[in-house]
Amino acid sequence: MTNSLGSGSQRSAAPSTSAAESARLSGGPDEAEAMLLARLRALETAEARYERALGRSGITLFCQDRELRYLWLNRPLAGLGGDLLGKTDAEILPEASRGRLIALKQQVIDSGAAADGEVSLQFEDGVRWWDLHVEPDRDETGEVVGITGSVVDVTEYKESEQRLRLLMRELVHRSRNLLTVIMAVARQTASTSDSLEDFIAGFSERVQALSAAHDLLVQESWHGVPIMSLMRAQLGHCADLVGSRISLDGPAVLLTADAAQHLGLALHELATNAVKYGALSGEEGRVDIGWQFAEGEAGDNGSSTRRFHIHWIESGGPPVEPPKRRGFGQVVIERTVARALGGSVALDYAPEGLSWHLDAAAESTIVSDNGRRSGKETA
Repeated sequence: MTNSLGSGSQRSAAPSTSAAESARLSGGPDEAEAMLLARLRALETAEARYERALGRSGITLFCQDRELRYLWLNRPLAGLGGDLLGKTDAEILPEASRGRLIALKQQVIDSGAAADGEVSLQFEDGVRWWDLHVEPDRDETGEVVGITGSVVDVTEYKESEQRLRLLMRELVHRSRNLLTVIMAVARQTASTSDSLEDFIAGFSERVQALSAAHDLLVQESWHGVPIMSLMRAQLGHCADLVGSRISLDGPAVLLTADAAQHLGLALHELATNAVKYGALSGEEGRVDIGWQFAEGEAGDNGSSTRRFHIHWIESGGPPVEPPKRRGFGQVVIERTVARALGGSVALDYAPEGLSWHLDAAAESTIVSDNGRRSGKETA
């Protein structure tokens, strides 16, 4: 097979001369020139179609000799620039990752059979994946004199596959955690319910609170939940009081998935208690909710631990009395959320209004600085 050399696209092989064309050639120079021009125009048309077809395809076509020197390419190889003609793969590809690609091409030369494969190559800007198809080139005697092949850069597809696998693993992990939480909610709700009706009502509301937190996670592609969005979702039927009898004040941050789930349950229980018995059960009470960061005590290495504080303070409602029995809601706002976030809770049933304070390590509650939103949110 004869290759068209140069930096441009590979040209189509000239069709064989037919008997009719041979007769025309013998007719004189004018007829021969006219036929030659016609054939050149046909070649130009075919090449233009070829260029249009491959122009945006991302496919690189190439020819190499038996020593794997590049004789022709229709475009630069992904991840490589400059003139590659006359150079071998061993000269232009990273040493640590070129072995499989060279071995695949050498296999085609040695066996005379076409081959396909995917290879990963470590370049300075990162890993690239190539999908290869290689065919043997033969001369008139049938001897393999080189190879012709195609390369498609499938890096984006490989990265998408990796993200999908990570997402599926995260989904399995989150699903197991969620089922564990739901089973715990069911057991605790059943142990503190006086009747089946009470259990169904309480359990349904708590599952809906969990669902609201997960809806927000899905909206944010599992990167985290904006704390203001979580507040509004868990306030539920009293969210219309935000800005009048409910104040929200703190920096705009993203909560981790675990923090959103457990903090969401605690906020739901606090809101439910406020509507039934606390500051929101009447016409004049109010709830102040705020959150902030603080530097904790220095550790053994001298670095300080960043803390995240959140408070819920009620005022203006009926006189508060401590509950006569320990229900599921109290377990959630005192123990569950503190244990899940590695923090502590201070709960005070003062006569003038219930107050709840959570102190937790910022690293277990807030998405890392690169993912955290900046600014301040107030409502």
